[in-house]
Amino acid sequence: MRCFYHPDYTFPLPEEHPFPMDKFWRSEAMIRTSAPPHLSIHPVEAAPESVLLRVHTAGYLHRIRTGALDPAEAVKLGLPAGEALLTRSRLEVAGTLAAMHAALADGIACNLAGGTHHAFSDRGLGYCVLNDVAVAIREHHASRPAVRIAVIDTDAHQGNGTHGIFAGDDRVFTYSIHVGKNYPAHKTPGRLDVELPRYVHGSDYLEQLEATLLPALDDFAPDLVFWIAGADPHEHDRFGQMRLTDADMTARDLHVLEVATRRHVPLVILYGGGYNRDRVHTARLHANTVLLAANYARSN
Repeated sequence: MRCFYHPDYTFPLPEEHPFPMDKFWRSEAMIRTSAPPHLSIHPVEAAPESVLLRVHTAGYLHRIRTGALDPAEAVKLGLPAGEALLTRSRLEVAGTLAAMHAALADGIACNLAGGTHHAFSDRGLGYCVLNDVAVAIREHHASRPAVRIAVIDTDAHQGNGTHGIFAGDDRVFTYSIHVGKNYPAHKTPGRLDVELPRYVHGSDYLEQLEATLLPALDDFAPDLVFWIAGADPHEHDRFGQMRLTDADMTARDLHVLEVATRRHVPLVILYGGGYNRDRVHTARLHANTVLLAANYARSN
């Protein structure tokens, strides 16, 4: 299984910043240390702006590049806008594009970042600058417009940006299982939203996941799947408001892998959010998903 990574996924932020950027280099190091022979990690180069423009407006990209966000935009984004942030986000998009092409060739691949599902075409929200999944989907549709693509979002927060970008596009099925009364306060409807109560326990979460995901994908019959995994459903996450244990997270990952690959459809795996109280544990949860996927791909 091929994975994609760039050291600049880790963007310099103050130690007290709530977004743990160190999770990217930490998880990459964990994966390298434990990687089976059939897992490899490859570098990426920043995605060109012409590709970003398939989703994002030129005005929004200019505001990010020049740091010209108005105060409200800056607060909602939560990251310091500027050329460095745009470059970092272009690298993240490139990783998802590369993982998509690798999955189309090999069956399964991963970007050791990505899943920035709160970004809309003209604005960024919740630490999400560019919507990497949307850019990859639009890039693929540019050459294969009839392809049916599903987005499985198991991050603890609704993928409102992805939902908004693909509203009305019958070629894209957006599935999100998340806490109903959590960020974002205003939800953007997707094709299937599974809203759960705050502090849902792992057994209840898994019951809802198992009851809804397989029928949805069987009905839609996608040709390609993007999975935004998310480490934030964990019981010790600061923002997820869920109560999944390590074992529950593994059960979640295994179920998604089984459902997403049962039709032998290419699968692209992305990190999504993760804000565990133990920053090292955040990285471990992301690494566990990748390593489980690599071993699953090898044995199936």
